[in-house]
Amino acid sequence: MKLAVVIGKNGRDFAASKAMDYVGGYALAIDMTARNLQIPFEWGLIVSESDFIAKESIPDTSNVDLWLKVNGAFRQQGNTKDMIFSIPSLLEYVGSIMKLEIGDVILTGTPQGVGPIHAGDVITAGLKPGHATSDLVQVKYSVSDRNGLFKC
Repeated sequence: MKLAVVIGKNGRDFAASKAMDYVGGYALAIDMTARNLQIPFEWGLIVSESDFIAKESIPDTSNVDLWLKVNGAFRQQGNTKDMIFSIPSLLEYVGSIMKLEIGDVILTGTPQGVGPIHAGDVITAGLKPGHATSDLVQVKYSVSDRNGLFKC
């Protein structure tokens, strides 16, 4: 699970001090790798995200709690203050190698605790800005096998 940064203004080659001017909002992203595809093809990625979060709802991206539970037990807990690179630094870097366009989504890093899931598991996840008293977003998914290449 990660904080997703949604770009709200086109730009390239801007300083970290101006990076937040290019943010349109946020989302809680759950980044799932299909291991049966990852091995033969290097990477397989499915991204699930919750509702769009207005930029103003997270005034300080350096203090956001993120959590994920599998079957009611915490699997991941973290805070953006523990990230190696700040969101403005990430945006500055990405914007130095490619043009950021409205609607682009940049996924931040994930806290420790990544692990397998299985059909029948229930995943819940949430996000809470440091100033808030309750989660700003919560999502819940039931894991099931599906036909096709992507399998649990």
